Amino acid sequence: MSRWLQIALAMLVVAGIGGWWWAEHRPPPPISWQGYADADYVKIGPTQQGLLTNVAVSRGDAVAAGAPLFAQDDTEDRAALDQATRQLGQAQEQLANLQAGGKPTEIQQAEANLVDAKSTALRVQADLARSEVLLRNGNATRQNTDQLSADDRSARAKVESAQAALAQMQAPMGRASEIKAQAATVAAAQAAVAMAQWRLDQRKVAAPVAGRIADVLARPGETMAAGAPVVSLLPPGNILVRFFVPEADLAGIHRGDRVALVCDACPPDLAATIAFVSPQAEYTPPLIYSESSKAKLVFLIEARPRPDQAAVLNPGEPIVVRPAAKAAAP
Repeated sequence: MSRWLQIALAMLVVAGIGGWWWAEHRPPPPISWQGYADADYVKIGPTQQGLLTNVAVSRGDAVAAGAPLFAQDDTEDRAALDQATRQLGQAQEQLANLQAGGKPTEIQQAEANLVDAKSTALRVQADLARSEVLLRNGNATRQNTDQLSADDRSARAKVESAQAALAQMQAPMGRASEIKAQAATVAAAQAAVAMAQWRLDQRKVAAPVAGRIADVLARPGETMAAGAPVVSLLPPGNILVRFFVPEADLAGIHRGDRVALVCDACPPDLAATIAFVSPQAEYTPPLIYSESSKAKLVFLIEARPRPDQAAVLNPGEPIVVRPAAKAAAP
């Protein structure tokens, strides 16, 4: 055997021994789990059935909170609001009529009658006083004095009657029960106007939160049922990561734990907080199918990044999840 062949065989033996030693003593690979980005979409639809007349957004648009999304035909609701407003005005006029007193001219006439009655009463009272003095001096008859006394009582009664007439003219025309009933009618009419206005306002739907339009599910001309989605909105904070762990790793995972997220475009500090741990096992889903994990039971875990970091993830994007304390680049 030549010298070079002996050297080659020796090197092969050394390499084999070194490979075996490295395989036995190499550090274990970092713990990681396969997952993907997903999202909780906000499906926005009308609150009542109606004809879709306009869709103001397209797929992929970024919208702010309060931005218009779509509108329905509002002809019927405008008519209903006009009717309710007119009925409210009628009820308010009737209430004001019941609460009002007499006409100004009638009140002026009642005031004049009261002044006349008081003047007559003062004159009769003065005549009676003089007649009583004359009667004591023998210069007047008892009959004339008695007549003046009767006239004085009549004049006083006419003053009281004129005062009551004036108070009646100044008081509300309706009785208390009538006014109360009409006030309730006004309140009901106000509620009807508020309801009609709300129904009209619901025909124009705005974005409840800021986000990106993930999909437009209907087009103008379609009659939408109440609650049927027209627009699918994705707020940045609604993006989450779903990943799957084997039973052996489940004991070390708890709600509130932080995990590191690794992907091709992820920043190095991207992390998330575990928000859900499934209580039931399931077979590895096809999305993360591999020969090594085939037919193994795993548990679904959901983790949510901070809203400012969630925007870098796209639903469906593969994600590698690692314990935060052992996060490292792949």
